[in-house]
Amino acid sequence: MLKKLALLITVIPLSFQAEARGIDLKLANKMAEIVYLTESSTFGYGGADIGIGFLFTENDDVQFNGQMMISGNPAGNNQAFQFGVGGKLTFTAVDASDEEFGALAIGGQFRYVIPAATPVAFVAAAYFAPSITSFSGADKYTEYRVAVEIEVTPSARAYLGYRNEEYEFESGGKFELDDNVHIGLKFEF
Repeated sequence: MLKKLALLITVIPLSFQAEARGIDLKLANKMAEIVYLTESSTFGYGGADIGIGFLFTENDDVQFNGQMMISGNPAGNNQAFQFGVGGKLTFTAVDASDEEFGALAIGGQFRYVIPAATPVAFVAAAYFAPSITSFSGADKYTEYRVAVEIEVTPSARAYLGYRNEEYEFESGGKFELDDNVHIGLKFEF
């Protein structure tokens, strides 16, 4: 079941008209994630940022995820602020307990760019899935992250961030997939 859903996450976004591509790589002490990034102009005025990702931990837990965020600047002349709304679909397999579960979460993002010779940005994002959109025993999914980015070149950013990502179960237990500080690189090509 997990393999079929992961294939679905991979194939559907590829059917959209893609305009840009990139890779986002996050590394922490006990976790690594790679996300393929693309942009679709078929959604709204500014398009949608679409990502297909694979996360794995040192405990051999894996997560396949697909995310879409529609973002842009608010009305007015303040180009430093960017807001986004979107969703994330996750499928997680835990090696120790041989369990699989997932969620369809809604989320938001805030980004503030300090214009300078070397631009710096502060980013915050959060996702939430209630019981109705969590499945295979999961009762709730939450993820929040913050990061500070620096633009190394126009097509490469480095960042330092923190993320907490966890599932709560109908049985009352919790599974924390990530609760780490990480470093990352985002390349656009």
